[in-house]
Amino acid sequence: MKSKSKSLPLVSLITVNYNQSKVTCEFLDSIKKISYPNIEIFVVDNASPNDNPDIIKERYPYIHYIKTEKNLGFAGGNNVAIPPAKGKYILFINNDTEVEPGFLEPMVELLESDSTIGMVSPKIHYFHTPNTFQFAGFTPINPITIRNFAIGFGETDHGQYDMTCETGSIFGAAMLVPYKVIEEVGTMTEVFFLYYEEHDWAEHIKKAGYKIYYQGKSLVLHKESISTVKDSPFQIFYLTRGRILYARRNSTGINKLLSFLYMNLLALPKTALSYAAKGRFDLARAVLRAGWWHFTHHKGLFSLPKLKKN
Repeated sequence: MKSKSKSLPLVSLITVNYNQSKVTCEFLDSIKKISYPNIEIFVVDNASPNDNPDIIKERYPYIHYIKTEKNLGFAGGNNVAIPPAKGKYILFINNDTEVEPGFLEPMVELLESDSTIGMVSPKIHYFHTPNTFQFAGFTPINPITIRNFAIGFGETDHGQYDMTCETGSIFGAAMLVPYKVIEEVGTMTEVFFLYYEEHDWAEHIKKAGYKIYYQGKSLVLHKESISTVKDSPFQIFYLTRGRILYARRNSTGINKLLSFLYMNLLALPKTALSYAAKGRFDLARAVLRAGWWHFTHHKGLFSLPKLKKN
């Protein structure tokens, strides 16, 4: 095992905990069973206000445990652990996942075989509905509507997406990225806080000349939306805000103008009215607040932060 460990590159695994220590411990239990022999684990507690995250370090004393002073969001929480990481590859993976024992080898082997690949995500199944796809790659993001589709979503897995191929974007629940790519391109921008930051990052990595890949030989099970309440004003605000922010940062030329008109004259009013018609005035307000945020925020929105080494 030691010789095999030396022959395989070190992978630094980063996961973020927020008020979900029990879920994070379940995740770490699944990581203990993986066959890849050369990893280090970073758990970042994102200033959990209603949790006792220290039990994670108590139960798994071998992990690198980092506590932030405030909630830094998805990108910020992950970014904290990158400077001390020593891996050739960084695995960003949600704490609300559980993994198959052999999930890591195919992704590492893919990156080892092709230095032009900048990111790779595995096949994702829903944890509570086994053998059901959440993700088998993405279609490209439309530069005007900022919409894309998860390939295979809701389908039963019959092996139809066991291939390895390029994909339109990455899936933030599990993504393996070479450290050298992060050094070159920068880390995820923290202005998103939640949602769309991984798509934005993938777009910048593609612009730097790298490819984004889906690895259908790897499997991760996703419990999804444990740390945020689905269809809550919090979620809808950041989803809407992130979608518009992605357009502002990545659409160019005539597409940028068309996207601005589409979002502000069609998508936002239509979505807000739809929620209001269902009696969800809280969600309608969240959509409008997200739109207003963009009219009042203009500085510091358009760069990727450079990696700061320890």
